[in-house]
Amino acid sequence: MQKQLFKISIYGVAVVLLLSQASCKKNYSNPNAAGSDQAFSSQAGMTGVANGLQRIYTAGRASNLYNRVTINGLVTKEQTVLNQGNTGEYQLQLGGGSVDGTNTLMAGLWTTSNKIIYDADKVINAAQGLPDKNYASGLIGYATIFKALAIGDMAMFWEKVPEGIGTSVNFIDRVQGFNKAITAIDNALTAITANPISSTFLLNIPAGISIPNTLHALKARFSLYAGNYTNALAEANLASLTTKSTFNFTTVNLNPIFETTTSTNNVTAVANTTTLSLPAGLQPDAGDKRVPFYTTNAYASKVLGFGAATTTPWPVYLPGEMILIKAEAYARQAVPDLVNALVQLNLVVTKTPAGDVYGVGADLPPLVGPFTQAQLLDQIYKHRSIELFMSGLKLEDMRRFGRPNAERTRNLLPYPFIERDNNPNTPPDPTF
Repeated sequence: MQKQLFKISIYGVAVVLLLSQASCKKNYSNPNAAGSDQAFSSQAGMTGVANGLQRIYTAGRASNLYNRVTINGLVTKEQTVLNQGNTGEYQLQLGGGSVDGTNTLMAGLWTTSNKIIYDADKVINAAQGLPDKNYASGLIGYATIFKALAIGDMAMFWEKVPEGIGTSVNFIDRVQGFNKAITAIDNALTAITANPISSTFLLNIPAGISIPNTLHALKARFSLYAGNYTNALAEANLASLTTKSTFNFTTVNLNPIFETTTSTNNVTAVANTTTLSLPAGLQPDAGDKRVPFYTTNAYASKVLGFGAATTTPWPVYLPGEMILIKAEAYARQAVPDLVNALVQLNLVVTKTPAGDVYGVGADLPPLVGPFTQAQLLDQIYKHRSIELFMSGLKLEDMRRFGRPNAERTRNLLPYPFIERDNNPNTPPDPTF
């Protein structure tokens, strides 16, 4: 049964053929494919489409995973371009006006995000009609993870995001985008609470993702980004720190960071394996064991960590992210709780590699206060930058922590021409 379902996931691979044709119309149907409507008329068909979501999100240089990590890495100066012939990447390193609507990484992230949202919505809506509600809740939860990630990816990089999928769609503010992702997650959690996910469903999707834990983790992440610190704290407490949730790869479907960056040594590289491109005062402490976890000087790309090998799993979220969300949420409350914020921060500062399910650990002495709120937030930013290195999340952090524009090459991205040329509602590009 499982092999049959994975064959159906070819539906998702069709995105590769659609990338050059996508526009604001966001019509992702394929008239040459065997009835896409048929794919949503059966449990097996829906499962195949759901499996396709993970492939679209993670497979190759066109994937959200590669584009999110690389766009973020270059504009925040975590990474540098090794070969200027990689035009899209080099434009992002230059930043400013060098990044325009023609940028291929930007257009790829925009197109695949919309494709994922479109397919996920169809799975979620169709699953509600299935008689097996426990299988349906699995479909809803799994598809919602990719929908939320796609909405979140767009909201992290663009000032406004499409309100929906269709012709000449309107746009909403990026914070509304995060809240839209949270609403989708809430609906999925409600479905799972009412009807726990069946073991049958879990046997028919790729191994790796812990669905309820990931939904709570993503809700914590996006609640933090939206400024809802109460929700961020509550949800971070519900995401397991000891259960892995990963995108897994094979020798056929490779880890996209390894495939394009690490293995080629000809596209991008870690910009600085000592400072991680952090400014003076925020650079890693001597002996911080996260630096040799994420970086190496053994080859040109200098990428280690979760891009180390062909099949290295990529975490959907890290335990350290959840702990640091709690630290930041305490520090940013209306009445800041700096005592508990420091307690949570020190859980990350003192965490050993052996004490982390992924082996990410600074293994440093605890920080000793007292700290002002501003000083503590600086330390939280520092440790987020190290703990979550090359995760694709730093640009959002830079804006939230008020870091100077000089530390990045763009603040927000311009809109791809594939959208602007076809959608009269496309907003003006940001100046930086």
